[in-house]
Amino acid sequence: MHPLATTLRKLALIVMIGASPAVVSAKDTHVAISAFNSWCFKAGQTPAQARANMERTAGAPLPFVLTFWDDSLAPRPADAPKGVERRCEVRFDGDHTDQAIHALRKQMQTPPVFGTLIALPATHAAIDGTALIEGRALLRGRVAVVHVGTDGAQTFMAVDRLYSDWEES
Repeated sequence: MHPLATTLRKLALIVMIGASPAVVSAKDTHVAISAFNSWCFKAGQTPAQARANMERTAGAPLPFVLTFWDDSLAPRPADAPKGVERRCEVRFDGDHTDQAIHALRKQMQTPPVFGTLIALPATHAAIDGTALIEGRALLRGRVAVVHVGTDGAQTFMAVDRLYSDWEES
């Protein structure tokens, strides 16, 4: 084999090895955002069901951290924020807030449209790293808050559904 061809093969191998983490990261990011959009807006799931649904979407164990509860179906965690009846949050490595916000906005406009924009309820506030936080009026007087941002080296996407008496919580 010609020495130049050998050198080019070695360089190609180095580039492929060096690029692998970025490809995996991009895939994991896509999986996290897709799983969030596919399952976090659906009511009637226990934490185990939400995890199983997302693992089916991912086709493997989740490449992200999932926080999920719905206290209409199972007890909520002791440290759950006041006023929040249901939470679904995914966290994944890197700063992908632009991609997450774009996908979230597209999902919220897909029928059935996810509520209408309202003032942010007193139960929620922007934190360091917040890229998007919105209150949304849902059907039957319900309210939700969507939140996207970074926390350290991770992007998070969250949706909280508030109790029906959220103003008094």
